[in-house]
Amino acid sequence: MTQHHPVVVVGAGAAGVGVGVALRHIGAPFVILERHGVGESFKRWPAEMRFITPSFNSNGFGQIDLNAVTPDTSPAYTLRKERLSGMDYARYLDAVARHFELPVQVGVDVRRIQPTDGGFLLHTSVGEVHAQFVVWAAGEFQYPRLNGFPGAELGLHNAQVRSWQSLPGDDYIVIGGYESGIDAAIHLSNLGKRVRVLDGRAPWALEDSDPSVALSPYTHQRLRRAMQDGRIRLIGGARVTEIVKQRRQYAVRTDDDDWHTTATPPILASGFEGSLRLIGDLFDLRNDGYPLLNEQDESTLTPNLFVVGPHVRHDRHIFCFIYKFRQRFPVVAGAIGARLGLDVTPLAIYRQANMFLDDLSCCGAACACG
Repeated sequence: MTQHHPVVVVGAGAAGVGVGVALRHIGAPFVILERHGVGESFKRWPAEMRFITPSFNSNGFGQIDLNAVTPDTSPAYTLRKERLSGMDYARYLDAVARHFELPVQVGVDVRRIQPTDGGFLLHTSVGEVHAQFVVWAAGEFQYPRLNGFPGAELGLHNAQVRSWQSLPGDDYIVIGGYESGIDAAIHLSNLGKRVRVLDGRAPWALEDSDPSVALSPYTHQRLRRAMQDGRIRLIGGARVTEIVKQRRQYAVRTDDDDWHTTATPPILASGFEGSLRLIGDLFDLRNDGYPLLNEQDESTLTPNLFVVGPHVRHDRHIFCFIYKFRQRFPVVAGAIGARLGLDVTPLAIYRQANMFLDDLSCCGAACACG
């Protein structure tokens, strides 16, 4: 049976739940379609991984928890924790979804979106769904980048690791030195393993106040502590070009024609392809490959198709952390609400809680816009 909904949100992670609450505030009729369950991607984090931004229940004095997806909730207050695991955050998102009675349909895999004269036809695993508006919030963690160079398939992406304790061997190569790569190196070193981190840009040496560009203070702090044991070696200016299997070992080649060998599969901290590639034909692209969006985070190619989450970019602004991309929830909800003729003034709660970014010229990537 074909479903009909004015607004469809695809994905029930941090972005989907957050924009769902914003839509709920203005009484918009919507449904959230989710392939697995609320917060499923967070449940797949390595068991040892923690948020690099701290949670603090600061709502009482007019500030919002950095990891909250709504201005009136706090993961720290809900869970009584500051550094959250993936499972912790999934519990928080589920609690938010239940509290606001979000209409989440699980077990629905959105496979294709087809624009029509009256909106969109979504081809899903449970049949066709018609919508006037679509908000894409499917995230990226479930789509690791596995083909960045020849032989990459021989490595083990950090998103495929359930726990660092489960990995055998004593010597590891980590490819990628940003947050996930350094996090992997720290946990492996804490388990007594030797680790070499290869990265062409050496993010650990960059000085920038934006953690979307350089390592966060929390990661720097942990790295300094871990390196005191001498088991982590950081190798900058070494862009990996190839992995080759040689009998009982793996050989990793860098662009300076140097080779690094290890008996264990190299760890790929190479980022994510992202879910937007599934509907990439519905967007014009920026020079950096991210979708070109208007001021309301709407596709410039396909009207009424909006994006929320870590894929959002505006000029040099990088909205890849929760405390950044949540600022755009009321922008999207307000645009949809206005077109549906709804009262959008309840979204003022986001402005009061400093979750609303009115002027994208306020700062650049060199400052922490969130």
